[in-house]
Amino acid sequence: MADFTDKVVLVTGASGNLGSAITRRFAAEGARLVLVERDETKLAELAREVGGLPVAADVTDPTSVDALVQRVEAEYGRIDVLAHTVGGFAPGQPVHESGLDIWDKMLNLNAKSVYVMCGRVARHMVEHQIEGSIIAVVSRNAYKGTAKNAAYSAAKAAAQRVVESMAAELGKLGITVNAIAPSTIDTPQNRAEQPNADYSKWVQPAEIADAMVFLAGNRAINGHTLDLYGRS
Repeated sequence: MADFTDKVVLVTGASGNLGSAITRRFAAEGARLVLVERDETKLAELAREVGGLPVAADVTDPTSVDALVQRVEAEYGRIDVLAHTVGGFAPGQPVHESGLDIWDKMLNLNAKSVYVMCGRVARHMVEHQIEGSIIAVVSRNAYKGTAKNAAYSAAKAAAQRVVESMAAELGKLGITVNAIAPSTIDTPQNRAEQPNADYSKWVQPAEIADAMVFLAGNRAINGHTLDLYGRS
């Protein structure tokens, strides 16, 4: 296992169910943390617990992300690991019944965020000659479309293609770019939406956090999507 002591790890969506699990896992490994959300007030309690630098940023906005990277450079000088957890699901309708609102929302949240956030951090790593790691959370839907989820599935597939392309571009520079594709994550929100589901089959946030640390610390894995499906 790699040593993350004093490594700078940036976690997007840091105060969410998944982001907070990943944040705590890297904190336990001794990393210096950058905690990112759109609303910095959500980060206050987490920052008091694990330390680190809380920063409000819109990960779909290049100007906002550029300002974020500049702030981290001023505070820590570098970014060694990006754990990008921002994404989201919204139920849709059949394509022939849908407008473009769900398409725009899903592509912006799930694909554009990866393109902008991972791309800007990669540029920082290239410019500073950092052999870093970038990991984005995608979804099992990246592999196959399902009924009433065309926009979500297309967005996750697009995000996965971005990760694979970046891996091909950056691997020779010592920067690894990988993804994690979970099935349903066991969160309070998902339980509320699926009250009759068998939660024991779902993926735990802590399991994804373990996978994130594994990929961040393994220099031999690049351009891979690690499937985490639990028992589903």
